[in-house]
Amino acid sequence: MAKSSVSLKLLVDTQAKRVLFAEVDKDCVDFLFHIMSFPVATIISLLKRQGMSGSLPNLYESIENLNVSYVQPNKNKDFLLKPVVPISGSSVPLLLLGDKPTEKKFYKCNNHCGYSYVTDDPRALCPNCCCTMKTNLAYVAPPHAQETGGEGGFVKGVVTYMVMDNLEVKPMSTISSITLLNKFNVKDVGLLQEKVVNFGMDEAVKLLKASLQSEKVLTDVFLKSN
Repeated sequence: MAKSSVSLKLLVDTQAKRVLFAEVDKDCVDFLFHIMSFPVATIISLLKRQGMSGSLPNLYESIENLNVSYVQPNKNKDFLLKPVVPISGSSVPLLLLGDKPTEKKFYKCNNHCGYSYVTDDPRALCPNCCCTMKTNLAYVAPPHAQETGGEGGFVKGVVTYMVMDNLEVKPMSTISSITLLNKFNVKDVGLLQEKVVNFGMDEAVKLLKASLQSEKVLTDVFLKSN
C-alpha cells in the first residue's frame, strides 16, 4: 500500500541558511526516482494548483475545455489528461499525489453475436450486426508481479541514502558526509543543525515545482517556505 508521507532528516547550515543534504530511506528515494516516469500531463495537473508558469498549462486546459464533439469517437480526453502512471514494484510512496487512473471499461455487442468483438467506447458499432456495443464487461486486473526480496520500489532498503539540495542521490557513508562538509567549506560544525521534517503530499508537489526551477530544491521547500 502506498504511504502518504515519509520523514526526512535534514542537515542545515544555519549560517548560510541552506540544506546541505537530507538523510532518507528507500521510500523517499523510490518516490524521487519515480518522478522520472511521470507523464507531462500528470506533472501539469499537479502543478496547476501551485501556479505553474509557461504555456503547457494552456495546452492542458485546451484539451480540458475541448467539446467532445470535436474528439474522435474512439478517443477519450482522459487518455491525454489522466495518463496511467507506470508503477515499478508493488509499492511506491506518495503516489496519492495524482488522481486515481480512470477505471478501465470494455463493452461488447448487445445482440450476443458469435464474434469476440470488444471495444472501450460504448458508441462503437458491432462489425457483424452494426448494433451499438454497449453491454458492459467486467474488467479483471492482472495480479501484481512477484519481486525478489519482496521490498518493491526501485532501490534496496539495506542502506541509508543522502539527497543533496539539488536532488543528487547517493548511498550515505561517514566518508561522503565529511567530504561534503569540506566541499561546502563548513568551518564550524556547531553551526550545523539537524532538522526532521515530514514529507507528504503538499511537500512533494512543492518539491516537484522547485525541481523544475531551482538547484536548491530542499532549501526552497523546507526552509524558505516556512
